[in-house]
Amino acid sequence: MTQIDFHVNAPAKLAHACRLARKGYGAGTRMVFYAADAVVAELDRLLWTFSALDFIPHCHVRSRLAPVTPILLAGPADAEACLQYEMLVNLDREQPDFFSRFERMIEVVGSEAADLEAGRARWKFYRDRGYPLKRHDLAAPSDLAGS
Repeated sequence: MTQIDFHVNAPAKLAHACRLARKGYGAGTRMVFYAADAVVAELDRLLWTFSALDFIPHCHVRSRLAPVTPILLAGPADAEACLQYEMLVNLDREQPDFFSRFERMIEVVGSEAADLEAGRARWKFYRDRGYPLKRHDLAAPSDLAGS
């Protein structure tokens, strides 16, 4: 069963996603980042410029380089291309239909009211189906120390 971690109150969701990508790449974790197509394009741009000291190899799931790339970016039409990865990071306000194919998923929830409300709805969706859930409040000092 997929373990789901909620990272809530992210002041900048895409910057947090970049940090997750850097951490996952460093740990050797193959990850898929899921969002609307426009958000995927912005995340792609940010991963190239996020850190002057870190190279985070990434590409779109439909790229010919996807089989050898540890960090993949996926949009709503890319469900079937994501099966072989360990972790899914959801940046969208809806839960991906294919989330249960992953060992682990991180739900990144921003600090805006609409994003928090959508996050609560996803939490309820997963909880009602028996998925193991953990909450990490990014605004809490104890959670920021490990970033």
